[in-house]
Amino acid sequence: MGLFSGFFSLTKEIAIDLGTANTIIIHNDRIVIDEPSIVALEKRTGKPIAVGTQAQEMKGKENPGIETIRPLKKGVIADFNAAEIMIRGLVKKASTKSNWFSPSLKMVIGIPSGSTEVEIRAVRDSSEHAGGRDVYMIYEPMAAALGIGLDVLAPEGNMIVDIGGGTTEIAVISLGGIVSNKSIQIAGDDLTADIMEHMGRVHNIRVGERTAEQIKIHVGSALTELENPPADFVVHGPNKMTALPMEVPVSYQEISHAIERSIAKIEAAVLSALEQTPPELYADIVRNGIYLAGGGALLRGLDKRLTDKIGIQFHTAEDPLLAVAKGTGVALKNIDRFSFLIR
Repeated sequence: MGLFSGFFSLTKEIAIDLGTANTIIIHNDRIVIDEPSIVALEKRTGKPIAVGTQAQEMKGKENPGIETIRPLKKGVIADFNAAEIMIRGLVKKASTKSNWFSPSLKMVIGIPSGSTEVEIRAVRDSSEHAGGRDVYMIYEPMAAALGIGLDVLAPEGNMIVDIGGGTTEIAVISLGGIVSNKSIQIAGDDLTADIMEHMGRVHNIRVGERTAEQIKIHVGSALTELENPPADFVVHGPNKMTALPMEVPVSYQEISHAIERSIAKIEAAVLSALEQTPPELYADIVRNGIYLAGGGALLRGLDKRLTDKIGIQFHTAEDPLLAVAKGTGVALKNIDRFSFLIR
């Protein structure tokens, strides 16, 4: 051990939940970054203008010289250059907030369980170009299980349904491995798109992605009957035909109908994953219930709807938005213990 190694290290350890919608960075067990996965670039030169929250504020309001890019689509990197700029920018922000600077980083990054070798390589390359010296990866359902507090190494079956922005990851975990998994490209972004389409078709009002997201947050529901229904949400926007301003109140029942098709696909994927589950593990899942994580788990009535439909109790994680990020942090602290990490 070097003389000064006990006092400081040139290598800093960070855990990253690289999500389609949001990126979360953890350093020293603390969330230092929780911002949208978006970057704003100067069109002519490709130079970064803003990342995260600042870039999100520009979306839909850009002038011809600026473009905003979400580098991840459906859980995978769609724009390699933008992803690298975004990761680098968010890591720099984290460094400033935590008062640390490091020329080399040890990273653990959450990735979708359905990732191909090419997609894994894209995440690794982007992370290394952004300053990662040692880059490890963990499948998101495994990270979510760790974040929820499950013993993933136990000889017991646990099922996780992680509904993110771009993908829904469904996995049965036992003995530190994923026994069966299903990854579908139906998730939060699709619900937002459903709402945009519905508002245009039914109310003849044009709404953008951010407004549709607000509708989902305020009156999104998987059920048409809720015990504690939210108040109607008033949407402002231009008429599709005349461009005159409109004001439309929207109820949770209406949005429930608008997103029904996408919710049904998530239901079908959960049933499909259960069909592939070995009987002994199936019995464990019936006993333990199924855990919901990710932003989609916050959709009103989703746990009750799935419980009623499938006949197994669904539990929403305590902090579903942070489950994957917290689990990635746990994996970072226990790199030597967890053989399921991809290096």
